[in-house]
This record gives sequence, structure tokens and C-alpha cells, in this order.
Amino acid sequence: MSKLPVLTYRQLAVKLRQAGFELARTGKHDVYFHRRKNLTVPLPRHTGDVPKGLLRVIISEMSLSVVEFTNL
Repeated sequence: MSKLPVLTYRQLAVKLRQAGFELARTGKHDVYFHRRKNLTVPLPRHTGDVPKGLLRVIISEMSLSVVEFTNL
């Protein structure tokens, strides 16, 4: 199992955009949408680092492995 990076919410938003996701709407959570995969990924806006468990869930919702995610 590959080690998860420590990311802030802004850094995670950049990774989502690098993976082809676009900002669909904002509110309590920013929602990113990938047109080709027809996926939506909600991203809560908080200060500090993204918890490891949440990061793992978001990566799985993106249909990526941890290795693919870290190579973005």
C-alpha cells in the first residue's frame, strides 16, 4: 500500500483539476465534476490538512489508485 501525501484542501482542489475535474458549484462544499467519467466529488472547505481517511475516500471516488493520485 502506498503512503498517502499530506495535503491541504487547496492542494487537493489543484489535484482534482489536474485529474480533469471542473468546479461545478460552490456552497458548504465545493463540488467537482468530471465530464468523461460522469463523476461528482464533493470537497469540503476547511482550514488545515485533509484527514487521511477522507483523502482515501476522495481518491476512491475519483476512481484512481493512491499511486496514480500521487503521480498527478
